[in-house]
Amino acid sequence: MDKTLGFRELGLAPYEPTWQAMKRFTDKRNPSALDEVWLLQHPAVFTQGQAGKAEHLLNAGEIPVIQVDRGGQVTYHGPGQLIAYLLLDVRRLGLGVRELVSRMEQSLVGLLASYGVESYAKPDAPGVYVNGAKIASLGLRIRNGRSFHGLALNVDMDLAPFRRINPCGYAGLAMTQLRDHAGPIEFAEVTQRLREQLVSRLGYADQITLEKS
Repeated sequence: MDKTLGFRELGLAPYEPTWQAMKRFTDKRNPSALDEVWLLQHPAVFTQGQAGKAEHLLNAGEIPVIQVDRGGQVTYHGPGQLIAYLLLDVRRLGLGVRELVSRMEQSLVGLLASYGVESYAKPDAPGVYVNGAKIASLGLRIRNGRSFHGLALNVDMDLAPFRRINPCGYAGLAMTQLRDHAGPIEFAEVTQRLREQLVSRLGYADQITLEKS
């Protein structure tokens, strides 16, 4: 097994074409294909997971809503939020879904700790929290032993759209972001630190940067 994790940094990318590209990658990859993580931001969009309930979408307004095939309820994506889509052969890695989610959460906790921010995961509500407020959301889909979708970390963004929904299905859930706890930060530096955390926590030996697809 190749223990190298490939990263593609896609910049600001529209949601729907990226989602379709993830599905194509997952369906067409062969057993020896390199695992990849796509790092990006999305223009403002609400996404509703497979179990999503309409009552959790309070007032979408001009922001589009897309029904998607990940787990979980409704969430918001927008500029200033770091997204990592994990396109992994989970079966080859020997990880169960719960273990993969735990390692994703550990990666985020480790990243935040590197900025002096204490955070934690909740066993009954996937994601990462700081003082009761959610700073990162997780949502995955596993198909034929392969994962897609991933995590979203609030770095330096407009949090107001979260008030138009019950984030992840929780009415009144407070949202927060890294800037509010660590002061001014470089988005590129946060991205690099997340790369290092994912390589380490997921058990890879090395990483490479891949061209934009």
